[in-house]
Amino acid sequence: MTKTITFENVYPFQDLPVLVAHHEGLFKDEGVDVEFIGGSGSAAIKTDRNITSPDQVSSLIGHGSRSETKKAVMYNACEWGNYRRTQDTGVGAKQIGRRASIAYGAIIVPPGSSIVTPQQLADVTIGLPYYNGTHYLAIQMLEGFVPRDMIKTCQAPTGARGRYHSLMNGELDATTVVEPYITVAEKAGCGIIAESCYHGTEVASDELDMEAYAGFKRAVKKAVERINANKREYVHYFIDYHKDDPVVAALTVDDFNLSRIQVIEPQTIPESELQRTYDWMISWDMINSSFGVENLVDENVQRGGMEALGVLSDD
Repeated sequence: MTKTITFENVYPFQDLPVLVAHHEGLFKDEGVDVEFIGGSGSAAIKTDRNITSPDQVSSLIGHGSRSETKKAVMYNACEWGNYRRTQDTGVGAKQIGRRASIAYGAIIVPPGSSIVTPQQLADVTIGLPYYNGTHYLAIQMLEGFVPRDMIKTCQAPTGARGRYHSLMNGELDATTVVEPYITVAEKAGCGIIAESCYHGTEVASDELDMEAYAGFKRAVKKAVERINANKREYVHYFIDYHKDDPVVAALTVDDFNLSRIQVIEPQTIPESELQRTYDWMISWDMINSSFGVENLVDENVQRGGMEALGVLSDD
């Protein structure tokens, strides 16, 4: 009998292997039906230079919103944001392992900007998607160049499309993007000030069926193998999923830097990295110190999913 997992919508930068597994029938081969659930409120988030702290907005307005209303049992997002969502959840959703996609993010400035180095972003308001991956990534990249009290931010749209166009419309002096908008920005002559990659994690409520989850992980593992065998074959996803935006529709596969497309086999979250990330978030008051690190992960589900693959952390 086919098992169903209701899963919040994903995009290629966020989880290309899930999309490949879905479109190439790998979930079906494992007896799993993945139903994608859309409709979050994140599309309504606009650039607002008066919102200068994530504490002014909810961590669950975008990722996790369908989980909170029990429309989806599973979602993935950046691991930093998922630490906070695990704290803020009202339905007991916890992290259950790392996702397969390694996302790339970049801080960009518009063409002709006088800013060419990270140091020059001191006291410059940077538009960030609060509680999303490049919010945290930008801060981690900048604190190597700029004192913490000189890192200034404001709310920017959750999606990279909105942030890119907000920058190009003159609403922002700097912002962050992920693919395909890193490539779009390069072609448009934007300055790439800093760039790095980051992990994401999967989060699930206690309604997740373990047998279905094991099949999900096996299918994703097969998709990772296919992508890594020929990345070029799968670059079209980054264009196809945003083709209603003319700046993306104008791209070709040859425009992309394939080194930014990184996928890994399913993994557990190593305890040492979990602790270091937790400590970093505490240092920025991004999570309450009273919320213990032991509450972040459902270890039984995480280990169960990995044992189905014979994969466990070396930590």
